[in-house]
Amino acid sequence: MRALVAEDQALLRVGLTRILEAGDIDVVATATDAESLATSLAREDIDIAIVDVRLPPTQTTEGLQAAIDARHERPALPVLVLSQWVEPLYARDLLASGNGSIGYLLKDRVADVDAFLAAVRQIATGGTVLDPQVVSALVTRREGPLDRLTDRERDVLILMAEGRSNAAIAAKLVISEKAVAKHTNRIFAKLDLSPALDSNRRVLAVLAWLDNV
Repeated sequence: MRALVAEDQALLRVGLTRILEAGDIDVVATATDAESLATSLAREDIDIAIVDVRLPPTQTTEGLQAAIDARHERPALPVLVLSQWVEPLYARDLLASGNGSIGYLLKDRVADVDAFLAAVRQIATGGTVLDPQVVSALVTRREGPLDRLTDRERDVLILMAEGRSNAAIAAKLVISEKAVAKHTNRIFAKLDLSPALDSNRRVLAVLAWLDNV
């Protein structure tokens, strides 16, 4: 796997590079600002982009916007966005830019190296991973389509948003995988997600939730 790392803080950029390479992920490009990131994202040999939300010159949302723009050009491009703070709107904007292969984690999560590398690999293979703190921030929301869900269905959706598989959700909630599958299908039905969208419905379900923040 070949990765791009976009981070303007030298210590964190070097740290990310070493963690990835220790996990057999080659860092083939780095970027320190919006301009160099845009150039690097155009490379065809990038399997995943790991991008800080805030980059020079304005330190606002340059990294996020560059990632969104890149996914408009290459919808399948896996992107993991790192942020210093919980900002659910960033996750929503990123999810809205494509189907799957998306991650949003707080920078503190990098300290858990195994979990971080697992998230990178999951995103690179089409999964969606949201930071648990971001998910928790979404629990308080205005009324909307998600009010159709039962408490258990909402629990399943929260874990789905964290990128967990049916098996992992079953283990967390101490229920069977069959029960998780039933809850998941009910979530899709209540959110009016057609079976024709089967490969993307998990992402769309999470996006429907984010749209109600």
